[in-house]
Amino acid sequence: MRYSRQIILPEIGEIGQQKLQDARVLVIGAGGLGCPVLQNLAAAGVGNIGIVDGDVVDETNLHRQLLYTLKDCGNSKAEIAKKAILELNPEISVTAFSEFFTVQKAAQIVGEYQIIVDCTDAIAVRYLINDVSVAKRIPMVYASIHKFEGQVSVFNYKNGPSYRCLFPEQEGLNAVPNCADSGVLGILPNTIGTLQATEVLKIILGIGEILSGKLLIYDALHFQTQIINFSKNPKAIEKGIIKGIKLLNSKKAETDLSPESFFEKCNQSGIIVIDVRELEEIPEFNGKNIVRIPLGALEEYSKKLDKNQEIVLFCQTGQRSLAAMNYLQKSGFVGVFHLGKGIESLKNQFQ
Repeated sequence: MRYSRQIILPEIGEIGQQKLQDARVLVIGAGGLGCPVLQNLAAAGVGNIGIVDGDVVDETNLHRQLLYTLKDCGNSKAEIAKKAILELNPEISVTAFSEFFTVQKAAQIVGEYQIIVDCTDAIAVRYLINDVSVAKRIPMVYASIHKFEGQVSVFNYKNGPSYRCLFPEQEGLNAVPNCADSGVLGILPNTIGTLQATEVLKIILGIGEILSGKLLIYDALHFQTQIINFSKNPKAIEKGIIKGIKLLNSKKAETDLSPESFFEKCNQSGIIVIDVRELEEIPEFNGKNIVRIPLGALEEYSKKLDKNQEIVLFCQTGQRSLAAMNYLQKSGFVGVFHLGKGIESLKNQFQ
């Protein structure tokens, strides 16, 4: 009865509903985009859903992340989202990963999932998702939002174009946007996330035309849409495959620091601790080893450092410090760590 209105569609039927039940979908990010994706996949009967998010619910999330309520603030997004969609549909299986999607955890988390939905807001993580996706030959359903605009596409679908084909990786940190909020219309991620969920269902069911090789751009302010076609770039595909296979087969040392490990390193002599937040961001975190170098200035500052120097990076939530760590590692630095969940994970230290 739950799915009767869906099953009567000739394109779906009981066979299609069984395909949904058997599907394994990994949703990376349980924020503005992730919430509507999770709600719609659960409601449609997607049988196995993974949720990846190392963040906690904050009051500033509530105007757009409709899985959460005020009483959820301070609790794990992944766990609260799991509870919420199981209440919506207890017939499905949900696994929560209360951690960020990192190089060290990617292979373990992706496991046997068949589709990855990118609901993140960090460019460095998108390249990571792409490379894992293309190496495992599974689709990546992408979206991003900014102020009043959003975009959606599907990468690595049936040997189609990848994220790198559309967005070639920039080596400099100036290409990494500051994650300080630029603002977003609350309803926008719910609109775009629903479009992502639609693409996921179409992929599982094998119906319709998939947004592969096409970028859908939506302007909510003027209610305009356009589709931009783009082509495969064989060199970009090859780069993604090489990086993805290397990543899936590597056994890298853990570089995401817990609060306890972070404090321990802050007190060790000979370690440089770099705060990559903007100068006006709070709370302040001072110490004898700490220097404040905003992300945009790190590239220049790093030229003065010994590449064998042990470095610890941190920001507000861990996203900018992750981008900074990836940049320094690519530049040849061998001892770089970052505070995995950012200064937000140290809130109790400032109360």
